[in-house]
Amino acid sequence: MYNYHVWANELIINRIKELPREIYHQETLSGYPTLSKVLAHLYFVEYAWFEIISGKSMNETFETANQMGEQLEAKDIEEMEILFNELSARSKQRIHLEEDMERIIIVDNPYAGILNTTPTESVLHVVTHGSYHRGNIATMLRQLGHTSVMQDYGLYLYSK
Repeated sequence: MYNYHVWANELIINRIKELPREIYHQETLSGYPTLSKVLAHLYFVEYAWFEIISGKSMNETFETANQMGEQLEAKDIEEMEILFNELSARSKQRIHLEEDMERIIIVDNPYAGILNTTPTESVLHVVTHGSYHRGNIATMLRQLGHTSVMQDYGLYLYSK
């Protein structure tokens, strides 16, 4: 599932790269005001959950990731593509090194409380969260007068 997530992120980033550069930071009437903010959020959440899988607390992870926020939003799409490629390589390595994907991780979320979860569930969260927000991006692209790309899991299976 994580490989699907990486594939779908690559598709949507490549689609954005095909379009006029100015749309990446152009305001829309959506849950997120710009494509750059959605991609920064996608990056932030994936970064945070893999840090948590690695043993860091949610508070510690949020502090680091929140410092990235404005810097990520200001980057252009090519810079974000590089960052996503680096992040997915680190994340795949983390999954590969994980000895027990079903071990219990205790997450103390300052907004929702204590959660007992596993690396498997955390990775699935990253994947489903990414699918949700790539859907936001597809809607935003339509609002900006452009089409998106198909990124369904079934299409991923056909592409393999």
